[in-house]
Amino acid sequence: MDMIMQNYVGCDISKQWLDFFDETSGHCQRIDNQADVIAAYVAGLHPGRDFVVMEATGVHDRLLRHALAKAGVAFSRHNPAHTHHYAKSTRRRAKTDRLDARMLSGYGRRYHPEAEPAPREEGEHLQSLARHRDQLVDIRAKLKKLRTEAFDEIVIAELEELIANFNTRIKGIEGQIAEAIRQAEDTARDNALMISVPGVSKVTAFSLLAHLPELGLRSPKSIAALAGLAPFDNKSGKLNRRSQIQGGRSRVRRALYMAALGAIRACERFRAFYSAIAARSGSKKLAIIAVARKLLVVLNAIIRDKKAFA
Repeated sequence: MDMIMQNYVGCDISKQWLDFFDETSGHCQRIDNQADVIAAYVAGLHPGRDFVVMEATGVHDRLLRHALAKAGVAFSRHNPAHTHHYAKSTRRRAKTDRLDARMLSGYGRRYHPEAEPAPREEGEHLQSLARHRDQLVDIRAKLKKLRTEAFDEIVIAELEELIANFNTRIKGIEGQIAEAIRQAEDTARDNALMISVPGVSKVTAFSLLAHLPELGLRSPKSIAALAGLAPFDNKSGKLNRRSQIQGGRSRVRRALYMAALGAIRACERFRAFYSAIAARSGSKKLAIIAVARKLLVVLNAIIRDKKAFA
C-alpha cells in the first residue's frame, strides 16, 4: 500500500534554479535555488508520501537536501550517467530542465530508490575538509612532477618552496580533520572501528567517513555498487569477457584500493584471499580489486554491528 501511495517528485537542479515535476498533479514548477524559496516549496510536500528524486550535482543540491531533511521528506540522488541511460531507454530526444525533472520522476517510479540519510552538519564539514585536502594533494603532485622536469636552479628552488608549503598546509588540514572527527562522538567511534581493520589508514578512514555516509546502512551488494566495486558481467552470445567494475564514487574506490594493498601486506586473511583470486584469474590487479571489495564489506559490517575487526 505504501508503494502505491508513493508520489515521486523529480527535480532538475542548476546553480540558479530548481525545476520540479510532481507525478500526481502532472505539474511542473521552477523556483530559485535559494534557502527561503526552497523552504516554502518543501513546506507544501507531504512527508511519507512525497519522494524527491534528483541527480547528484555537487554543492548545488545542498540547500534542497537540508530543507527536505528538516521537513522529513525522503529523497535520493543519482549518478547522471545512470539517469541518462534511463532517459535514452524512454526514447526521449528533447532535453530541457522541465523534461529532465519529468524523467527523474519516472526514474523514481521505475526503480523505487532507497532514501538517503539526512545530511548532518558535522558530516558535511568533514566532507568539505576531506575534499579540500584531496585538492591540495593533487596540486602538490603536479608540483612534484614539475620539479622532476625542471633544470633551472631558480625554478627548482621555487618549486621546492611551494611543495614544502603544501606539505605544511596538508598537515594542517589533516589536523583539522582529526579534530572534527574527535568532536563528533559517533564519528569518532566509527573512525576507531575502521582503523582496527588491517590496511585501513587514517586517510582511508576519514575518506570513507566523508564520502560514504551510507556505510553500515546498506547491504553488501548495495554498498559495493555505491563505491563502484561491484563486478558486472559482460557476456553475450559467444562473447564471454571478464566481469568489470564501473561507476561509483571514485574517491572512495581509490581509498579502498590503497587500503587493499596495505591489507594484503599486513593480514594473512586478506593475503590468502588475494593469492587465491590472483591464481584463479591470472590478474593481480583484479585480485587487488577483489580485496578492496571484501575490505569494504568487512567495514560495512563492523560499522553496522559496532564491533572492531577480529
